[in-house]
Amino acid sequence: MTDNTMAAGAAPAAATPVSTTAAASNTTFAVILSLSFCHLLNDMMQSLVPALYPILKDSYALSFSQVGFITLAFQCTASMLQPVVGYYTDKKPQPYSLMAGMGFTLIGLLLMARADSYPSILLAAALIGMGSSIFHPEASRVARMAAGGRYGLAQSLFQVGGNMGSAAGPLLAAFIVIPAGQHSLVWFSGAALVAMMVLFQVGGWYARRRTVQKPAVRGGAAATGLRNPALSRGRIIAAVAVLVALLFSKNVYSASLGSYFTFYLIAKFGIDVQTAQLYLFAFLVGIVAGTIAGGMVGDRVGRIPVMWFSIVGALPFALMLPHANLFWTGVLAVTVAMIMASAFSAILVYAQDLLPGRVGLVAGMFFGFSFGLGGLGAAALGQIADVAGIEAVYKLTPFLLLLGLLTAFLPRHLGGAPKPAR
Repeated sequence: MTDNTMAAGAAPAAATPVSTTAAASNTTFAVILSLSFCHLLNDMMQSLVPALYPILKDSYALSFSQVGFITLAFQCTASMLQPVVGYYTDKKPQPYSLMAGMGFTLIGLLLMARADSYPSILLAAALIGMGSSIFHPEASRVARMAAGGRYGLAQSLFQVGGNMGSAAGPLLAAFIVIPAGQHSLVWFSGAALVAMMVLFQVGGWYARRRTVQKPAVRGGAAATGLRNPALSRGRIIAAVAVLVALLFSKNVYSASLGSYFTFYLIAKFGIDVQTAQLYLFAFLVGIVAGTIAGGMVGDRVGRIPVMWFSIVGALPFALMLPHANLFWTGVLAVTVAMIMASAFSAILVYAQDLLPGRVGLVAGMFFGFSFGLGGLGAAALGQIADVAGIEAVYKLTPFLLLLGLLTAFLPRHLGGAPKPAR
């Protein structure tokens, strides 16, 4: 891979419109697309863990509580550990940690395939989650580094890989893992090896790029600290809290569709499982399309307009969905998916601009911690569905999107261009 952005890194501080355009054109797509591809493989392998639950429950006579502890072991390392990893790598960037993280996933997959006891299953799930927690913060940092100024596009392309992997995982589980059994996970170790080879090349590019940028970064860090100098610490903390609330509302509502949509369609319209899966697949395609569009539009019009449109704009369609017939339910679900998915890259890039010296921490917080909160919210929705019925979930959850009104409290001006990622 060639360093196409090296010349942009040596540009003078007083950038002209011509140099800004040149920087934008120097987006290192080879690096970004490599990261997106590895994100696809990572999230695909990660999604195989819950697909194994029916097999593990029957094979080892597990209770639902024990199955829940497998999820807890996985989530504690995959979601809650990410901010810790990001905080550490902000201080000591590790170019080859991407490959090392995928190595944890490989070991976890092999152990899960051969696990013959409940403790070994828990350990395997934790290792797979640990690989994910190491991958996401550093990969997000490298995607920003390779963006050439087009931060929204870079983050959306990176995120799309994960969306596609999450969508592919259940299909692979249905056609391979469930029929062939637990030991078939060994076959997916090849995906981890491929990802490790690609990430070794990305790590080499990262190391060379960081060597070139190091003197400028040190000067910038000394001058500005590790937060946006135009805002007070309290204002930044309040803004981050708003962003977490926005992402929480988006993730919980998305989880209500991703986790329970097929049950809703079957219960309300009496369709078969295969047809319901097609509607779910259409919803997932909507997420992919919305993620790409949101990144591109955010680079042109700004992050806050995209956030307003993404969170609040989805509300009327979400309110109509429980009252629609089958055809319009599908149309509305895809529309909501596209609008809501456009917010993710805008929220992440805005947060990285708030804390320009904490790219890893921000990525870990929003990829990990916020998704963990969304998972807890989805579990609560399951309790509501058990008590009040599945249709009640889709009548209540749209009101979560009213949290999008908190966008009004975000600072509109962040005080100049963000510092480059380390």
